[in-house]
Amino acid sequence: MIHAQNLLRRFRVGDETVEAVRGVDIDVVPGEVVAFLGPNGAGKSTTLRMLTTLLAPSDGRATVAGHDIARDPVAVRGRIGHVGQGNGSYDGLRAREELYTQARLYGLQRRSARARTSELLDQLQLTAQADRDVARLSGGQRRRLDVAMGLIHQPPLLFLDEPSAGLDPHSRSNLWEHVGRMRDEHDTTIFLTTHYLDEADSVAERVIVIDHGRIIADGTPDQLKAKVSGDLVTIELVDAVDTAAPTAVAERVPTAHEVAGDGAVVSFRVAEGDTVIPEVVRALDAGGLRLRSTHVQRPTLDDVFLSLTGRSLRDEED
Repeated sequence: MIHAQNLLRRFRVGDETVEAVRGVDIDVVPGEVVAFLGPNGAGKSTTLRMLTTLLAPSDGRATVAGHDIARDPVAVRGRIGHVGQGNGSYDGLRAREELYTQARLYGLQRRSARARTSELLDQLQLTAQADRDVARLSGGQRRRLDVAMGLIHQPPLLFLDEPSAGLDPHSRSNLWEHVGRMRDEHDTTIFLTTHYLDEADSVAERVIVIDHGRIIADGTPDQLKAKVSGDLVTIELVDAVDTAAPTAVAERVPTAHEVAGDGAVVSFRVAEGDTVIPEVVRALDAGGLRLRSTHVQRPTLDDVFLSLTGRSLRDEED
């Protein structure tokens, strides 16, 4: 669905030439949901603009939805949906009018345009707001309308650029629920950007990370998290400990690292933390140490992002 080879984009800034994107390769197969992540200035938005034909590449090539982005951009636009960061709807129209107009612009005949409009209003739970002015819709309703506009011509590929930015948690969850259902029902390929890493973790099947104009990671969320230094295991003992507990852990679990004790709490990192808990319990019991609780914290995508780029995506957002 997306095949990009050595995609590159240069900009002139004064007397200097800046390479915003430096030889990006991307492959996305039909039906995938891919999250494209990167800190500010990493080349994420520039890459997205090239793939959606809004910006011509300086070098390299890409086919999107079966068409070359440089040779046939009009065909690409007819085969993709694009929901940008800003609202794409017009305040002066009603929701139904906006969708119908979008359908007609994509070449649907009047009857088909009306049917498709009603179908999407129903699927995205906007029927009750269909005759309301767009300006009077809530933020969540307006974003769902934007998604409906991107899907009006039933594209096989949908680009979502920060679709939930600015929405409250309930509206975010609601939006992704609708997008997920659309994808399941129509096998739509989704290529999205987001600053909410919990969204990327729960929604995307693959995560691609770009930094300094280059792809630095590509894999499933679990694959990327497995590359971090391991699960953080925290155990709390009934009594304050001396050096005995950390030593017992280190001896009984040789793969443990970053072993530390602080009062009654001992922590360490290890791969597959759940599997070592029985060994830890036996080691502490043998040393006469009573266990109060255990906790295993798996790495998050923010941990992945921090380990790859040296900074947190949440810090970048702030």
